[in-house]
Amino acid sequence: MYQPENERRSQGSGGTERARLFVALDLPEPTRASIAAWRDRTIAGRDELRPVAAASLHVTLCFLGWRPESEAPAIAETALGACAGLEAPLLRPRALAPVPPRRPRLFALDLDDAGGAAGAVQAAISDSLEAAGFYEPESRPFWPHLTLARVKRGASTGTLDAEPPPGEPFTASDLTLYLST
Repeated sequence: MYQPENERRSQGSGGTERARLFVALDLPEPTRASIAAWRDRTIAGRDELRPVAAASLHVTLCFLGWRPESEAPAIAETALGACAGLEAPLLRPRALAPVPPRRPRLFALDLDDAGGAAGAVQAAISDSLEAAGFYEPESRPFWPHLTLARVKRGASTGTLDAEPPPGEPFTASDLTLYLST
């Protein structure tokens, strides 16, 4: 389980420590470095954009929101158990995506999940966490992507001209329960 040094917590009712939790796939380090370098070239000189820290690049599978910290071990165990025996996803960077397209609040790297393994892992974890009472599935379909940069509050931005992203496929075999910052 990963806990960043500057994690945010809130006091729930009754003084229970709460944290924003999400389950994600981590990137292999060479892939993370290559994508971060490409992202940095792409947004160079764009002061209205705030890049996501390279160490924080991940593929979110299930965002659980604010949960009691005491649930973290059970959530991690449930998520790991759900994907036991499943194939590790092979993902390939596809294209830069403004989200939403007309007035972007963030820029993401769309990932190709050609074999469907990331979708299968996400569905298995979602179903298990829901059955355990930890998660309410989202209504929108799963979209494998990496959030690369966010538009700063009060700023607006147009499109970004980008060279094609690094195209090497990568295996995302590390599952992490994050406490978001």
